[in-house]
Amino acid sequence: MLTQLRQDHANMARMLHVLQLKQKTLAAGERPNFQLVREVVDYILDYQEGFTRPLEKVCTERLSELDPSSTEVTQRLAQDYRALQSRLKRLSNDLDMILMDAVVPMDRFAEDLRAYLDSHRAYLRDERELLFPLIRANFNDEDLKALAAALPEGAQAQLERLQEAYPELYAELRDAPEPVT
Repeated sequence: MLTQLRQDHANMARMLHVLQLKQKTLAAGERPNFQLVREVVDYILDYQEGFTRPLEKVCTERLSELDPSSTEVTQRLAQDYRALQSRLKRLSNDLDMILMDAVVPMDRFAEDLRAYLDSHRAYLRDERELLFPLIRANFNDEDLKALAAALPEGAQAQLERLQEAYPELYAELRDAPEPVT
């Protein structure tokens, strides 16, 4: 189960890398492929809804039963997640405006994208360093099965769907370096 979580983190790190490349293009004053940025943002929003929320619910409830001292960590991660999702939704709205050729200050969008990337990477690091050890220390096999049941299809299936739906995005992901997890 933890192997699957680590793999999902690695795949998300690849997504963030693709966004970082587009952010650097923007920061350099060039226009990136905003449709590709849209596809990545949509994927992450769907992923958060289908993966992060079920994980958060199962982990928070079960960890609070097994280790009440974990509540501080899980509540902070939940708060960070909500802030992260809010940032991403604002970026999504700005992307809608950009794709409709509305005037959106590119320097502000580039800075918002950079701030989102920094926040998302910090969130992944906190999950890896704080949540995963709590899961490892407290969950038994039955808890891990319940956690696995709350998760969507594996990361490989997600990437296969991406390859079919978004060949350009998949090419970017395939060429992204292997993230350090």
